[in-house]
Amino acid sequence: MKRQFKFSVSFLAVLLILTATYAIAAKAEEIPVRFAVIGDRTGSCVPGIYEKIVAEVERMKPDFVITVGDHIEGYTDDTTLLKKEWEEYKSLISPLTMPIYFTPGNHDITNDTALPFYQRYIGKPYYSFDYRGIHFIVLDNSRYDSIAGMPKEQTEWIVNDLKKSRKATYTFVFVHKPFWFDYIAEGKTDLWHSLFVYYGVDAVFAGHNHLYYSAKYDNISYTAVGSSGGDCTPGPTGVDYHFTWVTADNKGISIAPIKIGSVLPWEEVTAPEVKLINKIERDGLDFEKSVLINDDLTASETAFVIKIKNLSSDQILEDTLNWNLTEGWSIDPKSLPIKVAKGESTKVKFKVKSKGKLYPVPTLTTRFSYAKDKTYPVKMTLPVARKAYCYKATKPPIIDGKISEPIWQKPISRLFAPNGGPIKIDSAYFYFAYDENNLYVAAHCKKSKIDSIFAKVTERDGAVYGEDCVGYFFCPDITKGIVYQIYFNPLGTVFDQKIKFRPDGQFDANRVWNGTYEVKTMKGTNFWSIEARIPLAQFETIAKPGQQWSLNFRRKQKRFNSSIDWQVPISYDPKMFGFLIMK
Repeated sequence: MKRQFKFSVSFLAVLLILTATYAIAAKAEEIPVRFAVIGDRTGSCVPGIYEKIVAEVERMKPDFVITVGDHIEGYTDDTTLLKKEWEEYKSLISPLTMPIYFTPGNHDITNDTALPFYQRYIGKPYYSFDYRGIHFIVLDNSRYDSIAGMPKEQTEWIVNDLKKSRKATYTFVFVHKPFWFDYIAEGKTDLWHSLFVYYGVDAVFAGHNHLYYSAKYDNISYTAVGSSGGDCTPGPTGVDYHFTWVTADNKGISIAPIKIGSVLPWEEVTAPEVKLINKIERDGLDFEKSVLINDDLTASETAFVIKIKNLSSDQILEDTLNWNLTEGWSIDPKSLPIKVAKGESTKVKFKVKSKGKLYPVPTLTTRFSYAKDKTYPVKMTLPVARKAYCYKATKPPIIDGKISEPIWQKPISRLFAPNGGPIKIDSAYFYFAYDENNLYVAAHCKKSKIDSIFAKVTERDGAVYGEDCVGYFFCPDITKGIVYQIYFNPLGTVFDQKIKFRPDGQFDANRVWNGTYEVKTMKGTNFWSIEARIPLAQFETIAKPGQQWSLNFRRKQKRFNSSIDWQVPISYDPKMFGFLIMK
């Protein structure tokens, strides 16, 4: 018997431990709790806002929803109107699939006539409930302007309810008018706050002022929820229409206002829509040709054509083409309404002229429909094409880096910062020459501090582009879309690749491709220079007078972490290049 008794005690101990463990685990499983607090709908209700708030809350799928009052406009003794307003409100919240709890506001219960309607459509004006170990208290100060004016019976009810709920994991209080803002926030005695501190309330939520703000007093988080539909002015940080998201878990309480429009539906953008948008970006607007730039960096008056293609099979394209003109540029017309049927295209003509500054060039904006009630903004820069001249060499230059032969004529020195503005690095001069089988390039790079030349890469196809260097983008035949990118650093190290620009706007870079070059560089007291011979056979072309290639080139200077470019912006797209003309 004695042995059996010991076994029973041990078994009981194990059972108690398991029971306690289960209780702790069960309590842990009760949280987190996530709920949404919706602000005032009325007080000069703005139609359509509350419905959007409800839709966004529904997408978030909280455990439940609670309001902070002012659901109807109220302030009337017309019982027919009150009935209509409450039925309208109940229809507005019908999309919510989770429980919803209500706090009365002054627009809801304004007088003895309104009270029975609130009770009929909503329920008790003040009450409490528990959810997963958390206690929630809803108070009614809808008809009172201060704590002193509150009925004695409600205050007594608050005390009794708080006494009974002291073991709750958390306690939350909801009330419409934020009395605390005029009491405890002003350092005045606040009866409710004293009760909340004594009985361990964790957070208090209010509405009424249509403005979001918060504060913590004696470790109680006070939150005034702003407007969810009533007329409002955005707060200091721009928070206007919103709801508030609350999470309570083992780590504490998190409160966050969520602005309207932030919670998007899962199908906000579909894969087919993105496919269409990509096509719109690539093919929606197409300039038939670039605007030629004169040697003085102006554009003579000329006409150019834009093709507009509506790539949607079920939406009409109807918008306006708007030009954002920059200094020295004029385009006529500056704006032009367009309407293109589904799957159709049209062409429009503009006249352009410039004098003075080349960059920045004008930009064109419009919006393309890609789905019902959805449009996508498209912005394109007016394509311009500068001209560089390549001079025929009757005698090949000696590749020694000195740039001393007569063939090196009329250097190109007018280059721009990457944003089209004034250059921020040392200047450079570029030269081009050719014969039937070779292209010759040379560059003279000024250096205000010659000891600051940064060039360490000696391995072929190393990161030359991250050092001091000069770089070229050659496209001998734009119809093939093949670009040869070639960089040289002051050591004569080469980085190059062959780039195939695809019709879909993407490109394939072949770094395995290696060109053949004869390269020499030299350094002077205030410059470094380069000469190179590039056999044309590797470009699958020859050179002859009158021939026109697409071209861009640049100088990069590590000390300034910047570059100077011939045409901006630098791109692999040969449509964004200028022209190299064989003289």
